Amino acid sequence: MREPSAGSGTPRPEADPAQAVHARAVRAAIESLDGTVAIARALVEGGRRVDLAGLDRDATALCAAVMALEPDSARDLRPALEALLRQVDALIAEMARR
Repeated sequence: MREPSAGSGTPRPEADPAQAVHARAVRAAIESLDGTVAIARALVEGGRRVDLAGLDRDATALCAAVMALEPDSARDLRPALEALLRQVDALIAEMARR
């Protein structure tokens, strides 16, 4: 069997089907939150104020979902999580400038 490339998010062939579905759902949640953070940053750059309470709640739920994954599945999501972290850091930096 061929192993997927690191960070591809494709579950390994021997993975439990339920874990594979969960991993895909977590990847979708990461991408969704990344988009939300990008929109929040654009709003802040435009001089608008944003409430981050919902973002905090979503990030907490996302962390719990990642922790529920098998280690290999969670490791495959690391690049996407690091990209999300960079987006959050950029948002925080932009908010500090305002």
